[in-house]
Amino acid sequence: MDEKIDHFDRRILRELQRDAGLSQRDLAEKVGLSQNACWRRLKALEERGVIRGKTLMIDRNKLGLGLVVFVMVKTRHHSADWLRIFRQHVAGIPEIVDFFRIGGDYDYMLRIVTTDMASYDSVYQRLIQKVELESVTSYFAMEAIAERRPLPI
Repeated sequence: MDEKIDHFDRRILRELQRDAGLSQRDLAEKVGLSQNACWRRLKALEERGVIRGKTLMIDRNKLGLGLVVFVMVKTRHHSADWLRIFRQHVAGIPEIVDFFRIGGDYDYMLRIVTTDMASYDSVYQRLIQKVELESVTSYFAMEAIAERRPLPI
């Protein structure tokens, strides 16, 4: 771990991963610190970039976003310019919620969340529209067994 994180910092991070909406009082109580000490540690974690923001979890199925597709991409292009253009292109497609450069048989992995197969096809058409890709392979999730689990800290 690059950052110096002690047991109180770990406890703060674990609690915030469970519920980022905890009040300062409740967080301090859960981790065994005074409110002031907890607040100082929380601010230090934010300033050091360990905490990069706060978010909430949304049930995607209740919003009609039941289709999750893992897309594996191969390319023949590995220049910095091509990657810059590809990153910008992918960033402009909101249904792509995760984007990784990976090792192995493929070069990139995308996680796409959308409503149905027709909307996925629209995302696919936008994906291949502006950049040359060697191959695009899609894997459709049947069930989310563990999704958005907390980091093991």
